[in-house]
Amino acid sequence: MATHAATPARQRAGAGSRTRRHSALAWAIPVTLGAAYGLYASFILRNNGASGGRQFWYGLIGAVVLAVLCFALGRIQHTMLPLVRAVAYGALTAAAIGLLVGLTDSSVLRSSALGLAVGLGMFITTFYIFYTHEQT
Repeated sequence: MATHAATPARQRAGAGSRTRRHSALAWAIPVTLGAAYGLYASFILRNNGASGGRQFWYGLIGAVVLAVLCFALGRIQHTMLPLVRAVAYGALTAAAIGLLVGLTDSSVLRSSALGLAVGLGMFITTFYIFYTHEQT
């Protein structure tokens, strides 16, 4: 005599079994952030001189790198704990700001300190947001 019902077998998700579509904001926000970052980086490198190829390529590469990192972080953020997610956002922000400050011919200590301060502010803000909106 069976005392329990048979449990249905779970199907394992294969590599291509689940397609995930990206919304328009999933790529529009990283592209916008990257474009603004690249334009500002190339503007800082200009130093009241003529525009050149060096600042164009630096701005373009900076924009692409930041956009790719933001997009990748946006894709994997839901698999992270709130603390790890906040650390990732803080580290990305600190690196980006530190690099921009370093382009202004300031010292390494100043660019590191300002990047760390802004990154710490981003960490505190995002940790508060992620922790208070956590789904249990």
